[in-house]
Amino acid sequence: MTTSQFTLGPEVSAALDDGRPVVALESTLLSHGLPPGRNLDVARRLEDTIRAAGAVPATIAVLDGRAIAGLSPAELERVCAADSGLDKLSLRDLGPALALGRSGATTVAATSALAAWAGIGVFATGGLGGVHLGASRTWDVSADLGVLSRVPVLVVCSGVKSVLDIPATLEVLETGSVPVLGYRTGDFPAFYLRSSGHEVPWRVDDAARVAAVVSAHRSAGGAGVLLANPIPEASEMDGALHDRLLQEGLELLREKEISGADVTPALLEHFHTASGGASLDANEALVLDNARVAAEVARELP
Repeated sequence: MTTSQFTLGPEVSAALDDGRPVVALESTLLSHGLPPGRNLDVARRLEDTIRAAGAVPATIAVLDGRAIAGLSPAELERVCAADSGLDKLSLRDLGPALALGRSGATTVAATSALAAWAGIGVFATGGLGGVHLGASRTWDVSADLGVLSRVPVLVVCSGVKSVLDIPATLEVLETGSVPVLGYRTGDFPAFYLRSSGHEVPWRVDDAARVAAVVSAHRSAGGAGVLLANPIPEASEMDGALHDRLLQEGLELLREKEISGADVTPALLEHFHTASGGASLDANEALVLDNARVAAEVARELP
């Protein structure tokens, strides 16, 4: 990637030059995961949360063939606009988007890769992509997992959504030598729910210990690390509501024969519209808490 294809925002550039902590943020959550209006409010609150915790936010997107780490207020508004028309860019899409002058929001995979390229080692998001149910037949496995095995970035998230094959997702992470840490928990979270019913291999109880694990893993030749931070207890979705919405969503997928990359957006849309706003509130709460934790860890890293 040439310097003309990648730009650091002034605040991010100054922080990296000074050795101050920086936390990357994705843009797909904003342009594709939250409704217009609310997405811009959440975007600003995410950045404010990171600053309040002593780090510098770097929201990442591709605009007009240029990757940007640290969007300006105007660029953030553009990403969140109802008529933004942004593509959804995974790592495989970055080359075409940059070369063809396209604009797009970056997924976990693309954001992780761009963060690593910029020298940003910590990234906060909502949920990680994973292995989809029936992947033995469809081969539908998120690129997020493979990228984490190759780039030296700590991803702080609230696990994966319960529609995914969680045991298979954890197995792929193990195969990729990605340490999975539970933040103050021994249970792997399932996004809207604090526990998926599956254990995490390692539990850590404070930011300093997380930073120590990340440093040791990198020193041993490893790349990415996953920190699973459960949704705050007060914001956890009611279990019965979650299960009902999930079953309805799966039935919707079958009826409309939705598959591949369209599965997660369709399920999220069903959760948002059928939960009376409960899923949006939960999504907002968990990603804001992940941003706070990520900033605290970034402050502890050398």
